[in-house]
Amino acid sequence: MDAQLAVIGLGSIGSMALWQASRLSDSVVGFEAATPAHGRSAVGGDTRLFRMVYLGRPDYYPIMERSRGLWAELEAETGQDILTTTGGLSIGTANGSYITNLLETTRLNGAEHCVLSREEMAERYPQHNLRPDDCAVYDPHAGVLRTDRAVSAAVAAAEAGGATVLRNTPVDSITETDHGVVVTSGDRTWTFEKVIVASGGWSRRLMPDHLKAVTETKRIVLTWFLAQDGAQFSPENFPVFSRLYDGRSMYGAPAVDGATVKASVDGPVDGRGRTTPDPDSVPRELTREEVEKVTDIVTEFFPGLIPTIVRSDAFPDLFTEDSHPLLGWLDENSRIYCATGFSGKGFKMATGYGHIAAHEALGKKTVDGLNFVRPDRFKVRSSPTSTVCP
Repeated sequence: MDAQLAVIGLGSIGSMALWQASRLSDSVVGFEAATPAHGRSAVGGDTRLFRMVYLGRPDYYPIMERSRGLWAELEAETGQDILTTTGGLSIGTANGSYITNLLETTRLNGAEHCVLSREEMAERYPQHNLRPDDCAVYDPHAGVLRTDRAVSAAVAAAEAGGATVLRNTPVDSITETDHGVVVTSGDRTWTFEKVIVASGGWSRRLMPDHLKAVTETKRIVLTWFLAQDGAQFSPENFPVFSRLYDGRSMYGAPAVDGATVKASVDGPVDGRGRTTPDPDSVPRELTREEVEKVTDIVTEFFPGLIPTIVRSDAFPDLFTEDSHPLLGWLDENSRIYCATGFSGKGFKMATGYGHIAAHEALGKKTVDGLNFVRPDRFKVRSSPTSTVCP
């Protein structure tokens, strides 16, 4: 046996799982196909949004709470500035479905927030060009995460804690045996008691067929625009935001470099719905349709941004059929633990997911209330039995 636990993929979730596992065991190995935080992984793009006010299942809120605390722990342990609290705005039509559903989620999970009227928004955040019926839900704990710095810090902390990191070691296969899990890379093999698969868009290669059938690697597009006045869009003056109405959506982050604002569209037309069978060959260039759509929305939403894309990129991530992650054992008797399929929404909770994965994979504890993310929800269904009607 080479070690107690292997973590395959040291991106957003895998790096955090390795860091947490190194706190629990001195027998942990991490496999990275390239190098941690390399520019072609889903970690790319400099920043991700952190939010506590979140549209969707209230079940995510405990993971967000734990993640927030763990981001602070990672900063304290490594001396790196990773999460900058800016506040966050969710903007939409007052009494429309987006704001109504968002407020219902916050009612159920108890997230701290306040509602800003159009007049209050216009006074506090004049960067946004608002419609007459707009309002916003303000999240005081939201902010911007520095992705490359976070992953690099977590891997460094794991190594300092005794974990072994195998860089430039792509995993070709994993095979369960009666005694452990055999991991193969080229002509080398290792055997581990347990394995966490956290390789994002590359995870399908290591999955059983029934999970391949309910997952797709998709392309996420990010775009940046130059601010006419960088100070107006600084982290101190411009909260992270998400805006949705009439099928037009955009989210983004302040100018952490003092000049360029991340403003990216969301939805199937602009990149999050485009399937990419080979994560190594994600189309990096935007299509004409993508350029036109994001430029059109930026022109409408932000008069203080020059409506010309100054930077863009695209990255792969693994999406599940129901857009909820795969977090847990393949089945109750498996030695393989999934921490993947975060469907473009995992980074904000990466520390929390890594904490859960490490503790469960090492048998330290089982977290309740996570049936909606367990891989066995996609168990193979038997074909229906035919019945001859009289």
